[in-house]
Amino acid sequence: MQGHRFRRPTTAWLLGASLLPLTAAAQSPDGDAATLDTVTVTGQAATKTETPALETPQSVSNVGREEMDERGVRTLREATQYTPGVYTNQVGASNRYDYLVMRGFSDGSLSNTYLDGLKVMGDANGYSSMVIDPYFLENVEIVKGPASVLYGRSSPGGLVALTSKKPLFEDHRELRFSIGDNAQRSAGFDVSGPLDDERRVAYRLVGQASRADTQFGPIEEKRYAIAPSITWDATDDTSLTLMAYLQKDPEGGYHSGVPYEGSAVSHNGRKIDNTFFDGEDDYDTFERYQRMVGYDLEHRFNDSLTARQKLRYLNADVELNQVYQYGWIGESNELRRYYSGGRESLQAWTVDNQLEADFHGGGIEHTVLAGLDYQHRKNDVVWTSGSFPSIDPFAPHHGAEPIGEIGVTNDERHALTQTGVYLQDQMAIDRWRLTLGGRYDWVDIENTDHLTGNDSTLDDTQFSGRAGVLYLFDNGVAPYLSYNTAFTPTSFVDADGDLLEPMEGEQWETGMKYQPPGTRDRYSIALFRIDQENVATKEQPTDPYRSVGEIESRGVELQARTHVTDNFRLQAGYSYTDISYARSDVPGEQGNQAIYAPRHQASVWGNYRFDQGALDGLDAGLGVRYYADIQADRANTEQVPDYTLVDATLGYDLSQVGLQGVKARLNVGNLLDEEYIASCNSLEYCYFGAERNVRATLSYRF
Repeated sequence: MQGHRFRRPTTAWLLGASLLPLTAAAQSPDGDAATLDTVTVTGQAATKTETPALETPQSVSNVGREEMDERGVRTLREATQYTPGVYTNQVGASNRYDYLVMRGFSDGSLSNTYLDGLKVMGDANGYSSMVIDPYFLENVEIVKGPASVLYGRSSPGGLVALTSKKPLFEDHRELRFSIGDNAQRSAGFDVSGPLDDERRVAYRLVGQASRADTQFGPIEEKRYAIAPSITWDATDDTSLTLMAYLQKDPEGGYHSGVPYEGSAVSHNGRKIDNTFFDGEDDYDTFERYQRMVGYDLEHRFNDSLTARQKLRYLNADVELNQVYQYGWIGESNELRRYYSGGRESLQAWTVDNQLEADFHGGGIEHTVLAGLDYQHRKNDVVWTSGSFPSIDPFAPHHGAEPIGEIGVTNDERHALTQTGVYLQDQMAIDRWRLTLGGRYDWVDIENTDHLTGNDSTLDDTQFSGRAGVLYLFDNGVAPYLSYNTAFTPTSFVDADGDLLEPMEGEQWETGMKYQPPGTRDRYSIALFRIDQENVATKEQPTDPYRSVGEIESRGVELQARTHVTDNFRLQAGYSYTDISYARSDVPGEQGNQAIYAPRHQASVWGNYRFDQGALDGLDAGLGVRYYADIQADRANTEQVPDYTLVDATLGYDLSQVGLQGVKARLNVGNLLDEEYIASCNSLEYCYFGAERNVRATLSYRF
């Protein structure tokens, strides 16, 4: 229907053009050359407005649906593993959580993910951290550096903004099936279209079921997920989208490690196999049920003023049982073992109210955003623990029972409430782009210990700010300078049971972006320095949390996405991250490099599409990832050996042989089957990397 001001998503826009800005000629249905409108990659998560990434004074990366399909990603970690400054191998082959280490900071890995503009609420001080399957996503935007001015509590390393698949106002139907090694199999569907003749209402229904063995003994991964949504254009100026996401993980895979000695180096002349399972099948369970419902309401008062409200309710139940090793018993070949259990029930509300005004005055074009948001989360947890007989990893025998009783160690409620008001002004003065923003938050945290009857509370207020300046040259070069702050309150308590003070961070970043006019190419370089105080950490998994003082992270990131030819696309990235304990109350730790952070990280991915002769319809891709200088412990006594991984893909459009809408793809991760240690939490706990995995996918669009 003509006259609608809302840009309705179409299949072409959502499924293809979201990857890169397109200004090249394309073939029209009748075979003639047709010019496509430019589709600009935005830095929407960094600004909460439709701001081109080229004009955003902060480092921003995007991974679109087409790229995710091409690389066959199964997790958010795989989606971002070719992004410089993002380390995705914190826990190796485990797929239970989406651990993302950004610019060296791992404290936000479990709580710094946003879906459709709202935080995916979880409890970093527990097992209740949510995971969104990438099949349900249209785009992944990675914002480097602090973003508290718009989002409140967040990691200084950055955030990851996920955009879900939304209803389309044209028919779209897809079936997808995959099989692979380790008994991988999955089936998915994605259907969408209008519900009325006037195209005022559209729906979308996405679903997937998957199952796989893992490289660790009897452990499995299972998932069932479905996401219904409906969009109603009530008027030409008012739109409402209702969304739900329901996910059940009956089996959550493996999440354990082995000692440094015996994995990275030999123990008594031997090494542990990278398929070793240190647990017990009868005492190893991870079940997660997560349910999210919400809406996105937008009303345009006129061409200059728009109001939005986003709301989501989340409920999750998690059950954990795990027997895990924890270091060698003397010089023997026996590993001591313990048991941990958890039962958690989480409920959360998030709402964000926005008012955006665009106006011109005094030679300045303003985009002003004012907002009020609210977050509330409570998580009821019961944790248990016990002892188990030791195990010989070189000749493991399973079937052991616990030693003594398994007892309750914690029965608590973790509650957090955050209310924030924010104001941002993006100004365009000729070629200059200026951004100023400020936010004030009220944060209440309460831990209730049902075993002791004690409460730990923290009432805090926090101001966050940002300032950025960028100059946009006619030739596509855009140098910039920015300053951003972050704060991260948690429900972590110290040895005395007191809540830790919120972590606070600030970042200076300067860099340059470049997009040659009329091309799809993008290049960027960013130099940054981040300082964080009141850092919460613990030496061993069983230790209480503590504040180590201050962490400094500084480094450089380079990224390039270029079309070498019309058929050959190449992306490359490099990051140097020097993150260390600038101040620490732990003897000998000050000045040491932090764990989980490769000092050097480089990647390259290339894809070539054939369009002539017998190979027409075929595409082939190859990627290489390199990681170096990862510390194995906080004392910096050992390093994880450097490693290089190779990934590959091969795809074919079967419409070339008469099967319209059918495509086949083969993806291979860790092509050379490199055996490696991905990272270490300590010398007692290192994580094996994923072995070679092969997966074939057949999709049908009709």
